[in-house]
Order: sequence, then structure tokens, then C-alpha cells
Amino acid sequence: MFFVACTSVIDLIMNHQRHRGDTQKSNVTIGEKTLISPKEDFSANPGFRRRKGKSTVDDPTRVVPRETAMSRSQLSGLIDEIQLILVQGWHLKWELLVSFSPFLVVLAAFVAFVCWNGSIVLGAKEAHAVSPHFAQILYFAIISAMFSAPFHFTLDRASSLLQSFWKHRPSSFALLFGASAASLLSVHFFSIAHPYLLADNRHYPFYIWRKVIRAHWSVKYLLVPLYVYSWMSIVNILGKTKSRIWVLAYFLASAVTLVPAPLVEFRYYTIPFFIFMLNCANYENSKWLLMGVLFVGVNVFTLWMFLFRPFHWDHEP
Repeated sequence: MFFVACTSVIDLIMNHQRHRGDTQKSNVTIGEKTLISPKEDFSANPGFRRRKGKSTVDDPTRVVPRETAMSRSQLSGLIDEIQLILVQGWHLKWELLVSFSPFLVVLAAFVAFVCWNGSIVLGAKEAHAVSPHFAQILYFAIISAMFSAPFHFTLDRASSLLQSFWKHRPSSFALLFGASAASLLSVHFFSIAHPYLLADNRHYPFYIWRKVIRAHWSVKYLLVPLYVYSWMSIVNILGKTKSRIWVLAYFLASAVTLVPAPLVEFRYYTIPFFIFMLNCANYENSKWLLMGVLFVGVNVFTLWMFLFRPFHWDHEP
């Protein structure tokens, strides 16, 4: 709900600004046309000599109309986009309030439920307490990248990311350093092993945690470059068709959803993953075909494990 509301506000404000900019441009064009005198006014009187018109390129004193808030200079960075959204959102506050009042009703109902229930979950509240599980957002990135591997793990993709980072240096390298440092801190201080994750061997996360992440104390740190690469690739793909503030809203919404969850479960990643896939705007049929083959392979393997690799618990009949 948070992501849908934020992106809807962004789209509404951007569309309003785009419409306003088109209107102002058309008014400027009409105003320029009215300042031009008809040719007949001068050609009708033989006493007047026709002067050569100066081109706009040769006339340095000609004032070119400035574009509106949707100009490239204003949208060149994330700070400019945030400023644009805040300023225009304040001007459209009543329209936004009316348009998004249903979201406020849902938010109020959620707050009332939490106050009445004492927790955001039903059932075993102690086992699903809110926790600062910042490593969860890293697990989501790598799992999403693996399930859409044809879009991320290719030589062309790695080369494209490297060129993009080199082109936008040194800011890109500062961002890479910050993301790597935050990831290292997350896996060191905020990597939570939930009791259900350690006890339930009927799920893939149990084996991934035991045989990969906990195979050696250094593995969780060695995976940090892969976590960072996955997030950088996701952000880069979304940034080709979406604004920076849209991508930021996607990241924050994913973090708000996943970080409080102490249990590592792939089903928690479903909605953020689908939103990413619906907005990646990749039209290479070969990659979609490979991803379909990957999904079929995972499903076939899962069915085979379920049917032909049973396990028994001593305390169960």
C-alpha cells in the first residue's frame, strides 16, 4: 500500500507538471506568432524596403523561453526530484488528500488493529516479533536476481554496469563504497537466525542457511559483493524507465516490508519481485524464454524432491 500510494502521488504530480508545461509552451508559441507582422503590411507599400530577418542563431540577444519545472536541469538528480514532488505536492495537497483518502482509511484501520491486537501478526506473536533484520533486504536482492538471472548474470550486463559506474565516477564509486559498508554491517550485526529457520527442514531456506551461509564464518561476508551487485543491477534496470524518486520509493517500500520480518521466507519476496519484473521493460524474448525454462526447472526439481526424497521424523508416526 505504501508503494502504490507513493508511486501514484509521483505519477499524479508528474502528469500535472507535464500538462502544465505543455500548456505554457503552447502559450509561448502563440505569443511569438502574434508578434510577427504579416508580409502584406510591408510589401503593399513600395516606399518601404524589406529588411533581412536575422536567424535566431545569429541573434545573441534573443531571449529563449525557459522550460518549466519538468526541465532536464530540475530532474537531473534525486534531490531535484524530491524537491519537485514536495513543492508541487504542497500546492496540490487538497487534490491529493481527496484522491488518496481511501489509503488513509486503510492506514487508520491498520493502526487501530495494531493497538487492539498488540502486534501486527495473528497467532504466535512471540515468534513473529518485529526485528531489525537488515540482512533480509540483501537476501531479497540476490534471490530476485537469481530468479531473473538472464537479466543480471551475463557478460553484457556486467560490462554495462561497469561502464555506467565508470561514466559517473566518482559519485558512483562513493555509492558503491557506502552500499558495501552498509551491507557488511547488516550481515555482521543484523543477520537473524530465526528458530523456525533452524528447525524446519521442509523449506529451501533451511538448507541454504545451513549449507551455504553457515558453511563457514566467512561465507556471509564473501556474499556481500554479490548482494551489492544484485541491488545495483536491479536499480540500474529500473532506472532506465523510471525516475530516481520512483526507484527510491521501490527500495524503501521493499525495506519497510522485509526488514521487520525475522524469518527468511521466499514468499515474503513475491510482491517486490513481481513489481520489479513488471517494470523492468526488457523486451529480449530470449531472456524471457530462458527465465521460463529456469522456472520450469525449479518446479520440476521441487516436485521430484517432494515425491522421491521423503524424510522421517522420529517423534512423528
